[in-house]
Amino acid sequence: MNKANNEDNLIISGKIFESRLMVGTGKYKHIKDAIKSIEASKTSIVTVAIRRAHYAKKMGKSNLIDGLNWTKLWLLPNTAGCETAEEAIRIAILGKEINKRIGQIDNNFIKLEVISDSKYLLPDPIGTLKAAEYLINKQFSVLPYIYPDPILAKQLEDIGCRTIMPLGSPIGSGQGLKNLHNIQTIIENAKVPVIVDAGIGTSSDANQAMEIGASAILLNTAIAKSQNPPLMAHAMRLAVISGRKCYLSGKMSKKAQGYASSPNNGLLKLI
Repeated sequence: MNKANNEDNLIISGKIFESRLMVGTGKYKHIKDAIKSIEASKTSIVTVAIRRAHYAKKMGKSNLIDGLNWTKLWLLPNTAGCETAEEAIRIAILGKEINKRIGQIDNNFIKLEVISDSKYLLPDPIGTLKAAEYLINKQFSVLPYIYPDPILAKQLEDIGCRTIMPLGSPIGSGQGLKNLHNIQTIIENAKVPVIVDAGIGTSSDANQAMEIGASAILLNTAIAKSQNPPLMAHAMRLAVISGRKCYLSGKMSKKAQGYASSPNNGLLKLI
């Protein structure tokens, strides 16, 4: 599945995206920094916490949604902050209304997050599965955020989720890929795109995820909390492109010992 089409675009739910880097919109010091970073990333998909955007609109405050060009970007609403399946379902429905408001009438994407664990911020597998099943039946394209559990990943794919989004490590931790083997297993078993989401701290983390065959990366904190967010966004863009090309090229196998790169025959004899 992860071997892409001729143009090597990312395809989710039949929609084609040029970039394999998705970015978030939270934790920036200023909206201006967020806009510049999103532009530098050359992303196709931007995720926004529906609760945050709805609250800002309700209070009459400016928010990032109003500052982005949605003719060039695809909005991925997310249910961040929801602790139960029921909450996530309500927020997802609100997200579809936000999509309509920015002119994306056919956008039924939702990044599903159900997190009842306030300390470690690990996703609730049962709540996620329950909410995903309901939303799929309501014609949403569900992109579920999960702990990298290969069994859960397959169950979510089987009920109709359009991607699987395993975490690399806890949200905002910057620890990188702490569950590498499980993520590899999910990628090998999946027939839908696998997007590594959360825990990416550096460009090398993003590159590593793409090298093992991830279809895309979603990150936020690594850019927003860097000292130069637009520059970090550019670095992440290059890392994703490089990692993807490495994966598609077919890496050499590792050897237990060194092998000379030059042939032994035809060597000049020294007198």
